[in-house]
Amino acid sequence: MSTPLPRPSYAAVLRVPHARRTFAAALVGRLSYGTVSLALMLSLTRATGSYAVAGLVMALFGATGVFLSPCRASLVDRHGPRRALLPMALLYAVLLCVLAAVCRRPGTSEAVLAVTAAFAGACTPPLGPTMRAVWAQLLPDRALLQRAYSLDGVAEELLFVSGPLLVGGIVAVAPPLVGVVLSAVLVAVGTLAFVTSPATSAPRPTGREKKAGPAPGDGATGQARALLQPVVVAAAVGVSVSAVDLLVVAFAGEHGLGDGAVAWVLAALSVGSAVGGLVNGAVAWGSPTRARLPFFAAGVGLCLAAAGLAPGLGTLVPAVMCAGLFVAPALTTAYLIADESAAPGFRVRAGAWCNTAVNAGMSVGAAGVGLLVERLPLPVCFAVSGAVAAAAALVPGYRRGGSARRAGPISRRRSRASRRRRPSRASGRP
Repeated sequence: MSTPLPRPSYAAVLRVPHARRTFAAALVGRLSYGTVSLALMLSLTRATGSYAVAGLVMALFGATGVFLSPCRASLVDRHGPRRALLPMALLYAVLLCVLAAVCRRPGTSEAVLAVTAAFAGACTPPLGPTMRAVWAQLLPDRALLQRAYSLDGVAEELLFVSGPLLVGGIVAVAPPLVGVVLSAVLVAVGTLAFVTSPATSAPRPTGREKKAGPAPGDGATGQARALLQPVVVAAAVGVSVSAVDLLVVAFAGEHGLGDGAVAWVLAALSVGSAVGGLVNGAVAWGSPTRARLPFFAAGVGLCLAAAGLAPGLGTLVPAVMCAGLFVAPALTTAYLIADESAAPGFRVRAGAWCNTAVNAGMSVGAAGVGLLVERLPLPVCFAVSGAVAAAAALVPGYRRGGSARRAGPISRRRSRASRRRRPSRASGRP
């Protein structure tokens, strides 16, 4: 006999069978992504004695990690998390250890470092997209899924803040190579715990779903149109947010502020994003996801443009924090739309496309704003960075097999239907 649903909340999300264990394991593995960049950069700098070489190797490591993400996600969709993730994670961990070993010897060939780093990045396991696919299987109720995605996004934000701090503590007492090895251990242990959780059997391989014929408009074109809005918005938010780092440094230099001021502003952005993510997950929205996404994207852009008008640190901090309030909701909503748009057997890939868009946008934003700062006044640079996110709000939303702007009401009807089915599915899960 089915039991009544608990009131939708963050606690209700974590009370779902196997949710706490699976989520904790995924976070352990994903902490590796928060520690590896700084640890590897410091190791490469010490080994080569060249910032240029270290930057090139890190660029290769990041590029293969970002742009091959959909390919790795497709392996998870086809073969399931247990068969695909663990080999990736173990190979990634081994290659990180190899990088740590070759960095121990000064004078190691730059080609060896570059090739090893490129292969390591290519094997990065897509733990984030897979965890979101698991959430979608565990929580067919859309209200609970919104809370789960918000919790996931906030936790990920905290990992990327705490990871560099952990590496900073390590390098105070040990070589940065220890941080690289720690990253390898974290991803291996976390992935092993993740794939052995009963919840990871939920996202089934594509082959098991081939009997169900595709619905009209569910082909490659329909899927691409449905993912256009969330992917473009995710990329644009990535561009705008990454631009903040250098813009704040330039602002501090222009106003005679120290590095401590930069840290405060960037911390305000992270705090705003965390608060916005938690509030977004807790609100019972009456509007559909595709209608909310442009609002969040425009909020990021307008607040960043306003931040460029700040006369000093006292006004820049709250302006950047206001921009942060829209960042996590924008990304969370993009992931929700990607999940709603995903065809059978495409869930991990759909999330991975959004993830790739964010990371690619951050890379482009960091490079682009560096050129702008040297040529344009700082308020104009803030405005241009904000305009990227605001322009993404104009991208129309499509559903699979439907026209623009029509996905919302249908999505809401599905949500109510899933809520009616939810008690039996919850009670039947071990």
